[in-house]
Amino acid sequence: MFHFCPSCASLGIRFEEGTRFRCPDCGFVYYHNIAAATGCIIDAGEGILFLVRAKEPALGKLDLPGGFVSLGEGAVEGLRRECREEIRWDPGPDCSFFASFPNTYLYQGILYNTCDLFFTCSAPGLREEDLHRDPQEIGGLRFVKPGQILMEELAFDSTRRVMQAFLGRRHPSG
Repeated sequence: MFHFCPSCASLGIRFEEGTRFRCPDCGFVYYHNIAAATGCIIDAGEGILFLVRAKEPALGKLDLPGGFVSLGEGAVEGLRRECREEIRWDPGPDCSFFASFPNTYLYQGILYNTCDLFFTCSAPGLREEDLHRDPQEIGGLRFVKPGQILMEELAFDSTRRVMQAFLGRRHPSG
């Protein structure tokens, strides 16, 4: 991420312990902390809403509505804002926390470590006509029945993990 120290321009800056950049010449320290991100499993009754990603990373893969939490936001506020931006639909304040998984997100050559917080929301009768996607972010919308979700079509490891947990809870084996 840094090739030289942002404080003194030294080439001696080092990434230590997977968490911080430190310059031995001037003492500058930058912690590369985890970013918080959200996702929402929206159960429309006939299927789960997935977004088709319109850009990298994971162009063309399926993702859940959501995104990065901005400074000054809580997770639910960030989730609601992202849903309004992506599909012009607000899940409301009654979404329920479901699970959290670590993830990585490669953007412009920088690997961000994220803590992905997933929520569930019931929206029986929600249809594609009710949603208006941002074409810069979202290539399409798909409602997929739980039994037809293919893990290899999902964009991120955390999304695959949360869907496995969600489907396991809905349809426990045994």
